[in-house]
Amino acid sequence: MEIGTITEPLLNEFRQEVATTRRVLERVPENKLTWKPHAKSMTLGQLASHIASVPGAIAHIVQQDSFDVNQGNFAPPQPKDMKEVFAMFDQSMRDAEQCLQTTTHEQARANWSLLRGDQLLMNLPRVAFVRSIMMNHWYHHRGQLSVYLRLLDVPLPSIYGPSADENPF
Repeated sequence: MEIGTITEPLLNEFRQEVATTRRVLERVPENKLTWKPHAKSMTLGQLASHIASVPGAIAHIVQQDSFDVNQGNFAPPQPKDMKEVFAMFDQSMRDAEQCLQTTTHEQARANWSLLRGDQLLMNLPRVAFVRSIMMNHWYHHRGQLSVYLRLLDVPLPSIYGPSADENPF
């Protein structure tokens, strides 16, 4: 049973993105956690907690052969402070790293299903779900957080290159 070969590139990418995500989360002003840009939007705190918890939550979900969305709670909690967000983040990163490190080649290639009751929503190799939902979904929300921060006039860190506020190069 070969461990890690198919997930190693994802694990390397994940490790790099953890540092970037932490830099963005570190900019979240604690006194604005209940702020939201629109009535239909999550609060800043909910978005930060969602970003903090996505990798770990997905890591737990993909260890099963399927997941029924009717069993999930997709409403991010409103944190009381950033200490709570970083505690979620640290645990989530450990859980996701462990999942990626211990997933065998066979498990990664095996089909995984997303269900809504008896309805099949998607069926794809587990590694493809990890890529699209754990990683891409995580990046999408991190980008959304950078927009929230810009609207609050918070200087943005470098993400994939210099920001208008910071040039680390």
